[in-house]
Amino acid sequence: MKWQTGRRSNNVEDRRGVRPAGVALKGGGIGMVVMVLVALYFGIDPSVVLQSGLQQAPQQAGPAAAPPAAGEDPLAEFVSVVLADTEDTWRVLFEAANEQYQAPRLVLFSGAVQSACGRGQAAMGPFYCPADRKVYIDLSFYRDLRERHNAPGDFAQAYVIAHEVGHHVQNLLGIADQVQRRRTQVDATSGNKLQVRMELQADCLSGVWAHHAERTRGILEQGDIEEALNAATAIGDDRLQRQTQGYVVPESFTHGSSAQRVRWFTQGFETGEFGACDTFKAGQL
Repeated sequence: MKWQTGRRSNNVEDRRGVRPAGVALKGGGIGMVVMVLVALYFGIDPSVVLQSGLQQAPQQAGPAAAPPAAGEDPLAEFVSVVLADTEDTWRVLFEAANEQYQAPRLVLFSGAVQSACGRGQAAMGPFYCPADRKVYIDLSFYRDLRERHNAPGDFAQAYVIAHEVGHHVQNLLGIADQVQRRRTQVDATSGNKLQVRMELQADCLSGVWAHHAERTRGILEQGDIEEALNAATAIGDDRLQRQTQGYVVPESFTHGSSAQRVRWFTQGFETGEFGACDTFKAGQL
C-alpha cells in the first residue's frame, strides 16, 4: 500500500502507556472471563459484551501501563494515514449525498482501555464504540493478525481500520440504532443473524473505501487486495470456530463466514457504491 506520503489524521488519540480506571463486574469475574472468551473466539461485537457485562466504577488513577512496544511508532503513523484516507473518502461520498461526514476519533491503547461502551481489552481486538464515536485498537492486534491468523500485509491492516470506520458510517446513518432496536425484539439466533448482516455491511463499506481511495489517490500496490481478502478469510466465524473448538455452529455466527466476508468486501470494492452494500435486503449473503 502506498501510504508514506499520505496525509496524517488529526483524529488520533494516543493512550498507550495510560492505564484506564478500574471497573466493577456484573455477575462475577468468572462470568466476565467467559464473555471475554466468547468475544475473542466468536467475534461478538465488543460493545454488546461491554455494555451488558461491565459497569463503570468511580474513576481512580492507576499506575502507568507499559509504554508503546518497540516498532509501534511507524505502525501508529500508518494507522493515522489510513484513518485520514477514510476521512477524505467518506467526506466526499457524504457530500455527494448532501450529507456531512463527521469523522470518528481513533484511540490507540495498550492492554486495556476505558470507552463510553465500557472497558475494552486487547484480547477482544479492535472495536468501534457508537456511544463516543471512537475506534479503539491495540496495535499488538496486528501481530496477532500476522502470526496467529496468518494474514500479513499492510493492506490487511488497513482493511481492519476501514471495517471499523464502516461501523461509524452505519452509526451516522442510523443503521446501527435500527439494528440494535430490532435485536432487542427477537431471539438470540435471530439477533445473531442481524449482527452478521451488520458486520458484512461494514466489510462491504471497507471495500467501498478501497475502491474510491484507489480511483482518486492510487493507493494500491500489487497484492494489496489479496491481503485484504486473506484477512477477511482468516477472521470468518467458521474458520475461527473450527480453529478454537474443532466444529462450526452457524447459529452462533456474529460476523459471517469467511466466504461471506470475502464476497461483501469484493462487492464494495468492485462497485464503489453504498447501495450495493444493503446486506439487510440481500436474499443470500
